[in-house]
Amino acid sequence: MSPYLDAAAWQESWDRQQEAFLPDREARFTAMLDIVEAVAGPAPRVLDLAGGTGSISLRTLRRFPRGTTTLVDVDPVLLTIARASLDDRTAIVSTDLRAPSWSADLPHDDYDAVLAATALHWLDGDRLAALYGEVGRLLRPGGVLINADHMPDEGLPGLSKTLRDRARERRNARYAAGAAFSWPAWWELVSRDETLAPAWEERKKIFPSAEHNDWVPPATWHQAALRDAGFTEVGLAWRGGTDAAVVGVR
Repeated sequence: MSPYLDAAAWQESWDRQQEAFLPDREARFTAMLDIVEAVAGPAPRVLDLAGGTGSISLRTLRRFPRGTTTLVDVDPVLLTIARASLDDRTAIVSTDLRAPSWSADLPHDDYDAVLAATALHWLDGDRLAALYGEVGRLLRPGGVLINADHMPDEGLPGLSKTLRDRARERRNARYAAGAAFSWPAWWELVSRDETLAPAWEERKKIFPSAEHNDWVPPATWHQAALRDAGFTEVGLAWRGGTDAAVVGVR
């Protein structure tokens, strides 16, 4: 018998692991989708950027059953879970955002919204600034890019450190109590799973090092980069502690 992937169980596991880092994760998703509804109505066409297991696409389609999404990512493990979780309202494209040609296989070039959450800090500054410009060309006039990520307020350096320290204490307490898996522990589970182990081996070829870029400039940097990329309106859509969501209107 072929091994079976319980996508719902892996989605739940991923959510719990992510929520240990991001206790207000659902709040940022809701704020992002409120904007999508305002600019696109009940049937938005959404590009889920670095979409991973499909967290944004699943929530988008739950809120907008008539909507469609395109999910792009390069991670074979996360894409395996996404493919098993999403239906034909989502086009899934394996592509690497580090390459300027990443958008070549997208099914559309007139999205209502491009959404990313806690993913683009893997890119360095030059590449992220270029990506903002590339995304702008995929949006219809009036469409929006919303990027939620670690974006400290540069006017609150002391408070930001206090908030980060407190969040770390709470996260470590959850790990110690077994309430959530840490990032390394979650990937260890993946490596031992019969259905995901082959994708795990492929992932190690794409990301040969356990270390990755973790570049987290303040929100003002993102706002300036969006303006330079040609967005007509730029601002903050949401803030929670040292995280924020910037929005650019094409």
